[in-house]
Amino acid sequence: MKAEVLRTCIGCGETHDKKSMLRIVRDGSGEIHPDESGRANGRGAYICMSAECLEKAVKRHGFDRAFKASVSADDIRSIKEFFTERDFR
Repeated sequence: MKAEVLRTCIGCGETHDKKSMLRIVRDGSGEIHPDESGRANGRGAYICMSAECLEKAVKRHGFDRAFKASVSADDIRSIKEFFTERDFR
């Protein structure tokens, strides 16, 4: 039996099963985007699939800490649009 893989949300700080979270990745070219497959190359950060956790991550600079670089407002906006399109609440 496989052990379940746990990841920590950059918004709320809680630990959840990897499959129940969304991976945000910063690829080799420095672009930041959602990774629905969870397998894209690059540095990844996990976030709960809720708008509340996204707001906490933005407010607490969770993306900046996770990627060890400043994340632009455009990147944050595109992630927020992704959450809106998928209707994460």
